[in-house]
Amino acid sequence: MFLVANLRISFFSRNPRTAIFALHTVPSPSSTKIVAEYAKSGKSACKKCSEKIDSKSLRLGLKSWDPRGYDSTKWHHFDCFFSMDSIPASSAETIEGFSELTGSDQDKLKEMVSEEDRLSTKREGDVDAESDKRDLKKLKTDEDEIEKEKRNERLGKIHAEYAKSGRSLCKRCTKKIEFKSLRLGLSIWDTRGFENTKWFHSECCFELHGNFLTVESIEGFSELKRSRKIDEWDQSFNKSKEDDEANFNKFINKIINVLQRQDQKSGKTSDLNNEGIGSEIEFADSDVKDNYKGATLQPKWKVFQTLIYLEREDGLKDSSKIAAFDFDGCLAKTSVQRVGANAWSLMYASIPNKLQSLYNDGFKLVIFTNEANIERWKNKRQVAVDSKIGRLNSFIKLANVPIQVFIACGVSKGQERDPFRKPKTGMWRIMEQHFNSGIPIDMDKSFYVGDAAGRKDDHSDADKKFAEAIGLKFYVPEEYFDQ
Repeated sequence: MFLVANLRISFFSRNPRTAIFALHTVPSPSSTKIVAEYAKSGKSACKKCSEKIDSKSLRLGLKSWDPRGYDSTKWHHFDCFFSMDSIPASSAETIEGFSELTGSDQDKLKEMVSEEDRLSTKREGDVDAESDKRDLKKLKTDEDEIEKEKRNERLGKIHAEYAKSGRSLCKRCTKKIEFKSLRLGLSIWDTRGFENTKWFHSECCFELHGNFLTVESIEGFSELKRSRKIDEWDQSFNKSKEDDEANFNKFINKIINVLQRQDQKSGKTSDLNNEGIGSEIEFADSDVKDNYKGATLQPKWKVFQTLIYLEREDGLKDSSKIAAFDFDGCLAKTSVQRVGANAWSLMYASIPNKLQSLYNDGFKLVIFTNEANIERWKNKRQVAVDSKIGRLNSFIKLANVPIQVFIACGVSKGQERDPFRKPKTGMWRIMEQHFNSGIPIDMDKSFYVGDAAGRKDDHSDADKKFAEAIGLKFYVPEEYFDQ
């Protein structure tokens, strides 16, 4: 039996057939630590003044244990950090990362910590007994709130509602959930910093959650229309007053059993370490290059591992709504026999107006395209790079709308496939995790358009499988543009 106090649950896939429910041990909260380092990018904001912290400038952070199960660091400018009321450092040498700083910055840090220690001693002498009592009371309240938050996150939430559209897919059977039909959702805090809800048909969801808490505990239950189906649920739920921990353990075991049955039917074995749609891709500015294995890139294009991407264009806005597209055979008509920046034509005349309309409706436009020739053509790699990037630049200019672009250059070798090459989901994951400002993506409103759908004359089914693995609504180009 699992101990609830030491568990959190994570979802590593949006594809229900490969969904991984991982159980993690949650360590106890630790005391706050000070961290010093040179900013790795210019994206972080000071938690005191809210201004950006410049790349490579000295920044100081307060690292503490987050009740969601990981270390959280709040970064500050150097001067802003020491303008706070109290700094938890006995000496500069105890600050994490101190030894990695330059000599002058170490001296500056020592001086500020010494001054802060003197001021802190004076402040402590001015605090009276009544103030101490208030502080202790507040600390106790904060601890109670943390424990309450941790308990809520362990148990998660179950939602019931009538589907707001016909685009969502059941995370168990992968079929559409019809518009206005009853759907149930399991909502658990995502480690990326937002609440994540997995939707199911009512009958599909029930096998997972049949005895979890009570009907009345389902969020949205009171707003449902009373029916015979609801009466059946009401009777089937466990109404006993068992404690929450026992119910939670039953819930965990039900999930594991369902996954095992699915694996037995498919002939696969569960692997909790399998790479899923939700797994984190480590990305740092220091890993970004200006060329791909010797081939120089045009301005604004960068390389991360086997992925070429376009830096943020003017006017590009991150969004919860993603309109994603393949390039060759979808947006542009190309041929493997022809190379060059101008060796393409528009696939459908309606494309520019369609993309501009999506942009005006608040969608972020993204292109995910494979281009294995960049890797294969070792002696003509520069030609392959110039040809692909040139076509994309020309297309974006013609469409006259900002677009985010990712090019997967890797190839498949036997059973091994590059993690960014479709149908692998690496391009989507890096966009979602590192190129969308942390905004959660609305999967019901987002979609993907591609020509590789596994039909008789299609070269593959990579686009369709790519969309299915992510959980996106999928269209073929003629269905979406030629209307």
